[in-house]
Amino acid sequence: MDARLNLFGNPVALQFIKHLNAAGKVVSDSTLPHATQELVKLRASQINGCGFCTDMHSKDAAHAGETSVRLNLVAAWREATVFTDAERAALELTEQGTRIADAAGGVTDEAWANAAKFYDEEQLTALVCLIALINTYNRANVIVQQPAGSYRPGQFG
Repeated sequence: MDARLNLFGNPVALQFIKHLNAAGKVVSDSTLPHATQELVKLRASQINGCGFCTDMHSKDAAHAGETSVRLNLVAAWREATVFTDAERAALELTEQGTRIADAAGGVTDEAWANAAKFYDEEQLTALVCLIALINTYNRANVIVQQPAGSYRPGQFG
């Protein structure tokens, strides 16, 4: 299977990805817990059907020490007992922020208030930016049908 476009060889795409990666570095360097960041990226990628990002973020999280139990239960986090209340709030915000078109009001006040109980303003900002960023990556990869399965942790730096 080949992608419709070579996002890793096209000058316009490379310049765009360079800026996305710079934005991602700001988030990854924030005080938002790294484990939460990986769970958020994985959950949004699952919702969006982005195999490339699901592959990448599940492998990166495992490489960083995340357990297979938690990774396997991200899609069913509501029924899982392995996530903290803070992680559950971040996953709820991720789902609502990713499924904006599915909800007439977007992210609910309840989901926002719950996340705000666990994350300070900097972390909330990083969380919002991360949700927006992973959704951007997901959409580009889904549009071009980027193949999944061959990612190696650290492959992109």
